[in-house]
Amino acid sequence: MNVRQVFETVNLFSDKFAACRDFYHSALGLTLVFDDNVSAVFEFGGIMVNILALSEADELVSPQIARGNTAGVSTLFTLLVDDCDLYCQMLAKRGVTLLNGPTDRPWGRRTAAFADPSGHVWEVAQKLAA
Repeated sequence: MNVRQVFETVNLFSDKFAACRDFYHSALGLTLVFDDNVSAVFEFGGIMVNILALSEADELVSPQIARGNTAGVSTLFTLLVDDCDLYCQMLAKRGVTLLNGPTDRPWGRRTAAFADPSGHVWEVAQKLAA
């Protein structure tokens, strides 16, 4: 039996909900498609990104326990862009501080990284010419 699978939504649990909602809207320029007191959903290249207040997350992962980013980075989201340097300049104009980069990597990408207010780390990657 074949069941269709589509990657639809990334849920990011945030202990700084309002700051993260503003970050994804203002700094990344994403389109807000739903917003209430505990959740903000953005359209991001055909995928939904749901910023969810950490206080509301346990019911989604029960019996596991939702936690904030207190134990270091465990996930890295990558955005493929045409021009890493230009994208980083746009981020800087919007007040985003890079964690590292832009740097040419041995695996053929030019990358830079930044974090949202809750510590979720994003990588910007550009394919380098072979």
